[in-house]
Amino acid sequence: MSSRIAGSHGEILAAAADAAAAAFAGARASMAASELSREVGIGGDGTPTSRLDEIVDAAVLAAARPFGVNILSEEAGWVDRGSAVTLVVDPVDGTANALAGVPLCTFSGAIVVDGTPVEALTRWLDTGRDWACRRGQPGPGPWRTTGRTSLDGAAVSLLRPQPATWPAWQRIAERSARVRILSCSTLEAILACTGAIDAFADAGGDVHRYVDLAAAVVYADAAGAVVADAFGRPVDFGTDLTRRWSGIVAATPGLAAELQAVIASHAAASPGRPSR
Repeated sequence: MSSRIAGSHGEILAAAADAAAAAFAGARASMAASELSREVGIGGDGTPTSRLDEIVDAAVLAAARPFGVNILSEEAGWVDRGSAVTLVVDPVDGTANALAGVPLCTFSGAIVVDGTPVEALTRWLDTGRDWACRRGQPGPGPWRTTGRTSLDGAAVSLLRPQPATWPAWQRIAERSARVRILSCSTLEAILACTGAIDAFADAGGDVHRYVDLAAAVVYADAAGAVVADAFGRPVDFGTDLTRRWSGIVAATPGLAAELQAVIASHAAASPGRPSR
């Protein structure tokens, strides 16, 4: 495999983000919400793809093609171009928010080289605000954590509770000072890595795919935060989008460990999870 590509990693991410933002804005300006929400197939992650997802994903793939990198996309799945460099992308994270008119959705992209996330860019699609970082060379920027080590009194963001996750969700909420549900994991990870909240977590639902967590690994490295799975599974690169994690992004190892303990002790049994 070759790691030689046309353009820098930042140029790849910027081109993909620009394409996503233009396609997103164009689709919402020209099509009714009912048409954008129509299911048009099953994405690479095995979940239904909306018309909005399809439009934005196609624009991102077209923008990335000239660079010759592999692509791992929530919608298109694995596109192998024989490179050591992979663009890992969620074209629209928070699709349900976007379709409802709630302005909390992002484009999320990360560059992975030989299995290691090295650079990331997240664009808030309704505002155009970008967060970007290069691993090992964060430079000036917002990356920091609150430093909180305990769940008691913490400000956390959680995925919405499901029947299987309700016991853990409730226990986290009881111990926290404040709980938010934003329904946009990539944005919530940024909040944990910029000191706006103490942690973000999926309370045991195994909802996250690698496309949801790759950029967070880069931001957490710069901020000194922790990206982990509630059940101790390594969050590592792979091309199989059916792999799932209950992702945690926490200010400190201590807080991450407390969240892991609460979630694992209250979670329903599920195949493929390690015992604790």
